[in-house]
Amino acid sequence: MLKYIIDFFWIIAIVFLLGGGLYFSFNLGFPQLNIKNLFKGFKNKSEGISSIKSLSMSLAARIGVGSLSGIALAIYFGGPGTIFWIWIIGIITSINTYCETYLGCKYQCNNDGNYEGGPAYYILKGLKKRKLATIYALIVIIAYIFGFMTIQSNTISVSISDCFNINKVIIGLIITIICALSVINGLNEIVNITIKLVPIMGITYIIISSIVIINNIKLIPQILWIIIKNALNLKSFFTGFIGSFIIGIQRGIFSTESGLGTGAIATSCTKTNNKVSYGLMQIVGIYFTIFVVCTSTALIILTSKYENIIFQNINGIELTSYALNYHLGKYGTVMLLFSVLTLAYSTIVAGYYYGESNLKFLTSKKKYINILKVITIIVLFIGSIISPAILWNLVDILVAFLAIINMYSIFLFRKEIIDDYKMYKNIV
Repeated sequence: MLKYIIDFFWIIAIVFLLGGGLYFSFNLGFPQLNIKNLFKGFKNKSEGISSIKSLSMSLAARIGVGSLSGIALAIYFGGPGTIFWIWIIGIITSINTYCETYLGCKYQCNNDGNYEGGPAYYILKGLKKRKLATIYALIVIIAYIFGFMTIQSNTISVSISDCFNINKVIIGLIITIICALSVINGLNEIVNITIKLVPIMGITYIIISSIVIINNIKLIPQILWIIIKNALNLKSFFTGFIGSFIIGIQRGIFSTESGLGTGAIATSCTKTNNKVSYGLMQIVGIYFTIFVVCTSTALIILTSKYENIIFQNINGIELTSYALNYHLGKYGTVMLLFSVLTLAYSTIVAGYYYGESNLKFLTSKKKYINILKVITIIVLFIGSIISPAILWNLVDILVAFLAIINMYSIFLFRKEIIDDYKMYKNIV
């Protein structure tokens, strides 16, 4: 029954995500395909947190274990064709990231020198829809504190438990204590962590995947053909095409967060002199997540003998772990463990910031922020020991809600988004 509910809301979410992506792509002239133009935002002058740091924070949330376990789940349940749809949907929906970033900066608030924003702010200030803004803020808090962050802690727990046979309760306690130190110290500590971790985790995972891909270079053309062939499997339309298409969208959106509006929460902490080029810059982060990190994970798995393995109550990371162990032996397992720790930890602290930012939108009382911190610490521990299936189902349905609300709101802003972009094009 729950599966049908999730599928129902995801069909609606897909219409909003793809519809919005196609609408803005055509009306803005597909700016996401002009690669040179995407990098101009790196030169922007900014106040508050720098544009590079805010990009790092949004990347920290995007390049989480969803890029490892989420992609593995996509392949496990939807087949290799899901990767093709992750690519296509990623390109189309990346323009949604531009729109939400632009709006986030346009309607951000200056709170004693700290800039804050995101969908809740532009829904309230731009659309004057307080109830909808409140609903969005509440869903973000629930989705990230009870969903995204717990999946990260669960993945760390599963990875360490499989490698060293350590009780998950002990692992959960360690995760909770380490993350609690960052959560308690607040935004500045979170930004400092992400700006340091993002380059480390990105470079490390690229090195790992490059070794595997080079060692299996002769198989890569065949793997790419299998991905495309499986994606367009019209002979078995419902189990092949539709299945891989929907799962591909779900996992692609989970990995990039494009269209959810949450990336705008991170990018709104910067006051920039050019909102349009800053918004275009965020597309670079989407492409890096999809075409480098997610594709690397897919190639690592698809060049292994993953079809022969059956998992019960799968988190997803078990499949990635098996594939790396298949290619690199015990060294692959150690490398994966390092990647999981850095990816998951950075996503946990960035995810907490999303939750706290939206709670501040709802109330300025400090006691509620402190309550959120306590709840976060408790939930992180619980998330490290409970069934991953529960967590993935929770996240799937909440992500659909976020996508529907955010894309509906962005569409209401369509005139000013298009007009301001055309003004920018005339200047440059």
